[in-house]
Amino acid sequence: MNIAGLIDHTLLKADATEAEIKKLTEEAKQYEFASVCVNPTWVSYCAEQLAGTTVKVCTVIGFPLGASTSAVKAFEAKDAISNGATEVDMVINIGALKDRKDELVLKDVQAVVEAAKGKALVKVIIETSLLNEEEKVRASQLSVKAGADFVKTSTGFSTGGATVEDVALMRQTVGEHTGVKASGGVRSKEDMVRMVEAGATRIGASSGVKIMEGGQSSSSY
Repeated sequence: MNIAGLIDHTLLKADATEAEIKKLTEEAKQYEFASVCVNPTWVSYCAEQLAGTTVKVCTVIGFPLGASTSAVKAFEAKDAISNGATEVDMVINIGALKDRKDELVLKDVQAVVEAAKGKALVKVIIETSLLNEEEKVRASQLSVKAGADFVKTSTGFSTGGATVEDVALMRQTVGEHTGVKASGGVRSKEDMVRMVEAGATRIGASSGVKIMEGGQSSSSY
């Protein structure tokens, strides 16, 4: 298993400094992680730092609440892509999902998928810690219907992160052609292996270096 190639090396905290982001990109190059995942303000900087490498630039859209309008999410995605992002992780409208406004949720995801079409992968964060099982299934189904490339468990900023059970449920729901990203609380190689065995094809973690070195991080993301 190429562990490094499954990791989105992540730094999304509000007080991240340029020195910390530069360190993130250097670590990503060293270990050949799949991507760095950063807030939109850092996309152009990371694209410059990672030019000529295989490491992609991933960013987050409507983050962390998912409560922006669809038009704003679409614009945010277009802006990030123009700055060099090739993967965008968007948060669904969680309240709309819980209200069973499925058409609104579908169109919300479709707006970002359309903005990214042919330019960037779209991963849909469904925030599993706030959903019951039926809602997790419905959110995953709507994401696939909207044309997303991945479904993703968590922002890492809510009440909980990825669980093996949620990853397995999402994999069962989306089938084999859609990616599943486990994020939030994956802190060790053992955690990561369990997620992959449950069906994850990408891991979002700020603990990428610790995972590669066989240690364990106390980070929540």
